[in-house]
Amino acid sequence: MEFNTISKWDAQIWKDQISPIYHRAFDGKGAKPEKIIRNMFRKQLCYLHIGIEENQVVAMALTGILEGTDALIIDYLAVDSMWQHRGIGMKMMRYIQEWALTKGNVKSIVIEVESEVTPETLARNQFWKKCGFIMTEYINHYIWVPESYRAMYLILVPDTNIPKYGEELFKYIERFHKASYQGA
Repeated sequence: MEFNTISKWDAQIWKDQISPIYHRAFDGKGAKPEKIIRNMFRKQLCYLHIGIEENQVVAMALTGILEGTDALIIDYLAVDSMWQHRGIGMKMMRYIQEWALTKGNVKSIVIEVESEVTPETLARNQFWKKCGFIMTEYINHYIWVPESYRAMYLILVPDTNIPKYGEELFKYIERFHKASYQGA
């Protein structure tokens, strides 16, 4: 499997290779509109990680640095439905971890997950736990989306400055989302 990380907006790659995976995974589940993602690239807030198998993109992740921390946030991660249950999500996570340590200059990774207990969310949370993430107790209620979320974190280097408490983590996560939308 090959991987690549892109730090500049590429409309053709997005339209032809990423958008179908992204929209199948996240439409109706908190997908950011394309203009917001373009804004994130314009403001240098994000990176697009892609996983390639048999000359086609089969996985994508959109990440960003949480300002004021040494943490990377995974805003979105998806594996094409035709390629799921083959270990590609785990390979993608290993790549992101390696990239975070060597190129991203970060010491931890953060993700927010839906707090509602459903078979789908339990399966996703189990995936993140297998990747080494630790679930926080705090449940965050955004004013602009109906779902509530919890933060999970993964320590890559022991001296990370990332808070271990959900309420503190969400202060940084909310700043990241606010910056993503500002100026779009």
